[in-house]
Amino acid sequence: MNTFLKRLLVLLLIVAAGLFAYSYFVENIFSPRLSPKDTVEFKLNDLELEVFYNRPSKKEREIFGALVPFNKVWRTGANEATTFETNKNMMIDGIYLPSGKYTLWTVPNDSTWKVIFNKKQYPWGVDEKLNPMWDPNYDILEIEVPVEHLETVVEQFTIAFDNTTDNLKLTMAWDQTKIAVPLKVLKEQTE
Repeated sequence: MNTFLKRLLVLLLIVAAGLFAYSYFVENIFSPRLSPKDTVEFKLNDLELEVFYNRPSKKEREIFGALVPFNKVWRTGANEATTFETNKNMMIDGIYLPSGKYTLWTVPNDSTWKVIFNKKQYPWGVDEKLNPMWDPNYDILEIEVPVEHLETVVEQFTIAFDNTTDNLKLTMAWDQTKIAVPLKVLKEQTE
């Protein structure tokens, strides 16, 4: 092997070792996330819904009114901003939502939550001061839904679609709190 190839090989090994050390000690990409990513999908006939979010755990903490303050906008999960995507136009509690991708924000309270669909996509859920990156100028829809107090504790924040009674709902549950957002698909107009 000639000298050039040996030097190139040594240089590549040094670069690879440096990248490994950086990712292991600085970025810590090999450890599991504290709030893992999850994607929830719902498909029925030609309807396709998808929610991407991160799932924080309770870990014996007081959640609503403490970790997640009342009357303040919450990124609805952890890490990246939660997104909701629909391929069909919808009515949500009587308000029109065109097909598309939205970020999902909430304002928890003891008896009701505000649920906000925002048309802007954000790189993260909060800024460096831990304030939500939400910009209300891009809100397309805001509704208020009642809180259901649960008998059992939901350890990890969970978003799901519920269509058990043919009344489609987007549900969110954590600790002993659950909300349900009514979703109705608009029928396409035929000419």
